[in-house]
Amino acid sequence: MKIEKNLSVFPMGESNDAYAQYFSGQSYLQYLSTQQVTVFNVTFEPKCINNWHIHHAKSGGGQILICVAGRGWYQEWGKPAVEMHPGDVVNIPQGVKHWHGAAKDSWFQHLAIEVPGEGIVNEWCEPVDEKDYNKLK
Repeated sequence: MKIEKNLSVFPMGESNDAYAQYFSGQSYLQYLSTQQVTVFNVTFEPKCINNWHIHHAKSGGGQILICVAGRGWYQEWGKPAVEMHPGDVVNIPQGVKHWHGAAKDSWFQHLAIEVPGEGIVNEWCEPVDEKDYNKLK
């Protein structure tokens, strides 16, 4: 598969090997900010999605996703998936089980902003059901 180096103005980063076990497919990670607010640029190859997961915190916490390139999906547990395009923003409160990733036919890139809080920990859960993902267009 051809690697898309210039999806957006943000650098794609390196292969996301540290979290590969929580992704189905290849993703890339670039730290953009580690001061004040942590911001990552996450790039997903087509068909790559992450497992269901939860951002826990004693107070504050959560995550904000800003789509900057391609087409992808975001879904909260028990709700329909939401298609994401450049400029779309998703606010994820702490404690909400969710997943996100690329559409089957498109690269997807989003900024992941970690909302500051106390006692922040991420819980990785089961993979997204392949049958449910394949129903998405």
